[in-house]
Amino acid sequence: MGMKKAVLAAGLGVAVGYIAKQQIDQMQKITPEKALKQAKETFKKQGPISGSWIYMKPQEIEKNGLLYSAYRGGVTRNLDGENKQYEFYVDIETGAVIDSVQTA
Repeated sequence: MGMKKAVLAAGLGVAVGYIAKQQIDQMQKITPEKALKQAKETFKKQGPISGSWIYMKPQEIEKNGLLYSAYRGGVTRNLDGENKQYEFYVDIETGAVIDSVQTA
């Protein structure tokens, strides 16, 4: 009888651990590194990128009357022999680029 209880307890522990991990994964915010990677992939659809950066601390921004918590970053692209710089904001919840503007 003692062995059955031990196996049942171990199985229950594994199940609870798995469910807890799934819940934590769903609630975690996107990391700055992953946000930059997703933004670069979005910009690469329009052409090559020669440089990039991102601030590690999220900022609150307002876009179209909505408040977002977002990472601010930038990319440099070479278009027609000129370096063009773009700044962007990436939503920390979804990883989507919220806003992008050419700065130089």
